[in-house]
Amino acid sequence: MRNPAMPSRSETLMGQPSDADLRLLRIYRKVVECGGFSAAEVELNISRAAISMAMNDLETRLGLRLCQRGRGGFALTDEGAEVYDATLQLQTAVAGFRTRVNGLHARLKGELSIGITDNLVTMPEMYITDALSALKARGPEVRINIRMIPPSDIELGVLDGRLHTGVIPALKTLPGLAYLPLYEEASRLYCAADHPLFDVEDVDEERLAIHDAVVPAYAQTPEVKACHAPLKAAASATDREGIAFLILSGRYIGYLPTHYAERWVRDGRMRALNPERWHYLTHYSAITRKGAPPNLVVESYLEELGRLTRASAITPGD
Repeated sequence: MRNPAMPSRSETLMGQPSDADLRLLRIYRKVVECGGFSAAEVELNISRAAISMAMNDLETRLGLRLCQRGRGGFALTDEGAEVYDATLQLQTAVAGFRTRVNGLHARLKGELSIGITDNLVTMPEMYITDALSALKARGPEVRINIRMIPPSDIELGVLDGRLHTGVIPALKTLPGLAYLPLYEEASRLYCAADHPLFDVEDVDEERLAIHDAVVPAYAQTPEVKACHAPLKAAASATDREGIAFLILSGRYIGYLPTHYAERWVRDGRMRALNPERWHYLTHYSAITRKGAPPNLVVESYLEELGRLTRASAITPGD
């Protein structure tokens, strides 16, 4: 006699198996392999009542009587044996799917197009370099394309899809972009060895005002603009390399990132003027477009960047 709660064969259709269905099938497989509810109770670490309820739910979902249970013991029906075989096939297929998808993470393929602001390669925190190295280790076939362009062009490139990601100074926040903070960049005011201020210990605003300075011809935060306000702007440059050229001419003073100027400072060709007073910080972030299509290469790169930034935030004793 058919279970009244069980739908007729003509109206039964399991459809797309859900997570709940897969859980019921895992329980069913264990019950079959253990030879009954009692033995499966230990293996599954759930009560016999919960197993019985799961079996009832599964039979209702399938519209089939899967097993006989009672005083006569446990025995599979013919339909139950076929469902068991089908369960093995399904679970093997699911495991194979999981293995293949997980394997894709170790066999990344595709391109990564990055826009980067100039002269970040000398940053002591090698987040970008180390993240690219880790990405290449995970996907030797990944092709990396780097464009050295101004921050505004990087923002546009990421927004219109020409670039997957970029690294820019945090000047403003655009609603269409997601930001991953990377690091702070310290800048100081420098002059060259043959400049009149090179041997002057205390350089105040009055002294600055009588010497030509090179100022950036790219966007700056209000705080950075305030640091340049006391300077006598006699030249401009579109990037930090241009600023360095003019400082090294011995005719101009100007701000440079400390990591970028370090090579000339070390060689005695540059000196920072009153570094405790004339300095500022620039915050850099990695950007991506919000709502961009899923891209395993980009996600893997950002995952490595995030790992590196989190690791740097952990100091000994934390």
